Amino acid sequence: MGTSDPRIRSVRLAQLDTRYPRTVGRNARLGSHGSGPDSHVAVLVTEDGRTGWGLFEGPPGDVARVEGRLLSELIDAGTGVLDDADRWLDIALHDLLGVVLDAPVHALLGGRGSVDVPVYDGAIYFDDLDPQDAPRGIEVLLEECRADAGLGHRDFKLKIGRGNRWLPRDEGDVRDIEVTRAVRDAFPDARILVDANDGYDLDGFVTYLEAVADVGLFWVEEPFLDDADDLAALRAWLDAKSPETRIAEGETSPDVGALLPVAAAGSIDVLLMDVLSYGLTAWRRLMPDLAAAGVHGSPHAWGRPLKTRYAAHLAAGLGNVEIVEGVPGDVAGVDPRLLRPVDGVLHLDGSPGFGVPLPDEAHLRKIVR
Repeated sequence: MGTSDPRIRSVRLAQLDTRYPRTVGRNARLGSHGSGPDSHVAVLVTEDGRTGWGLFEGPPGDVARVEGRLLSELIDAGTGVLDDADRWLDIALHDLLGVVLDAPVHALLGGRGSVDVPVYDGAIYFDDLDPQDAPRGIEVLLEECRADAGLGHRDFKLKIGRGNRWLPRDEGDVRDIEVTRAVRDAFPDARILVDANDGYDLDGFVTYLEAVADVGLFWVEEPFLDDADDLAALRAWLDAKSPETRIAEGETSPDVGALLPVAAAGSIDVLLMDVLSYGLTAWRRLMPDLAAAGVHGSPHAWGRPLKTRYAAHLAAGLGNVEIVEGVPGDVAGVDPRLLRPVDGVLHLDGSPGFGVPLPDEAHLRKIVR
């Protein structure tokens, strides 16, 4: 049994392969998302041999300021990472703290939500438009939904906004409508979410919504560039035509200070700041204010399947999250059962930290700095 406040002996940086079950195509703003990115991870080892680890994004911070310090100097169980300079280790430090305290991260965060966390499939992009010389059409998206249903998904987020960049405006808007209706017809019981990646303006998006009004969208995400008046107008339209449909915002370059009053006024229902780049510690500080304002959270998790598990712990810990983003795929050396939902739900148990054992040496590759 080690001390309850161990000292950090080493910080190791490594890469893990991440692979999607297929190449993921375009969205309204960006080209192909590829077959899966390398994942950068930090591995923390204490002087008494305990390990915590997790993803980080962007350039690593100063390892020297972490090595040799007590865990309590870096993270507080009640609030999170203490110094902004160490936030790049947000995930790894929470994982290690859970290991040291023999508690899952969701318990450290307060255990305010269910450990059975609904997860939607976030991997339905514009694959109907590929390949360029022989587009496969809408049927390929239905095949992808069926394949992801085989991986445990029951709800689907559809990328829309084809007319922003890839098709003539009218043609792209029609295809968005056809895709939405086709998925609803094929999956009558699914929650359907749509994400335009700011690929519409208000008038165009309302026209889209009028054409799919009977679909019963669960939420609409980033329909157009953030504008308080436009979001208020959209909320008013939805209140009249589809009051249960949520408006989700805050993924792309979020100005959280600017979004909060818009959300508090009722024009945004769900905030989406990324579970890594915004971080667990920031979410821990923000979520009580969101709950008090009647606004939900759902941290963006796209790109890496491990982020879905982190977001699920946040949901189970902080509460006030209805559903989180699922990223179908595999991570080298990680049991896929820890990353995949069952009947649309990712179940978290009482395993310490995030409950994901460190992959063995065969899968960890040194980061060249």
